[in-house]
Amino acid sequence: MIYKTRSIVFTFIRYRESSIIVKIYTERFGLKSFIVNGVRSKKAKTNHIAMYQPLSLLDTVIYHKESSNIHRISEAKLLHPFQTISLHPFKTTIAIFITEILSKAIKEEEENPQLFHFLWQSFITLDQLTEHFENFHIQFMCQLPDYLGFGFNTHQELANQLLHFYPEDPVNTEKLKQVIDSTYQEYIPLNRHQRHSLLNTLIKFYQLHLENFGQVKSLEVLSSLY
Repeated sequence: MIYKTRSIVFTFIRYRESSIIVKIYTERFGLKSFIVNGVRSKKAKTNHIAMYQPLSLLDTVIYHKESSNIHRISEAKLLHPFQTISLHPFKTTIAIFITEILSKAIKEEEENPQLFHFLWQSFITLDQLTEHFENFHIQFMCQLPDYLGFGFNTHQELANQLLHFYPEDPVNTEKLKQVIDSTYQEYIPLNRHQRHSLLNTLIKFYQLHLENFGQVKSLEVLSSLY
């Protein structure tokens, strides 16, 4: 059947000569894979490859078949063309990092309106921020578990869980509390070491709660930039 739904792009791979298979988190069906025909062709005008970059926010018309693992996109348009994410090197790296986190953390193939709204608004905020976005990915990782079923009430609750499983790795509870209690627009002074330490803390927390979460490959690039 044909449906119209808002969609958030995660990743894509090339398929045949001019098409792609793209993983998209849809408002209506959750995480799905889609074939998009002809987007890599020079003749593509409206539905082109630039629309399927990580975290792109789309309005899509899809062919969805319950018995199929791969569906089709017939129409797509950008609902919020990013003004800064693709142009600012650090924002671009944050987007790649967040995409990897989401690809590892979200497996559900069903709608989750609260999660979708959180993601949609978060990425618009990232694009609109003109300053104090250097901790955005850390704040994002603190909030995401609330929508995935393993949220924590306080920074101490998170720290205690990690202390139980990783007693040799101290947690900077003071900075962790500041980040957890902050909004995306607030400035939290963190140096590179503190930022890297908090990211490792949060990744370990995700690894405790999500099976096969594994290592985050983009962390090294992100840490080298800021």
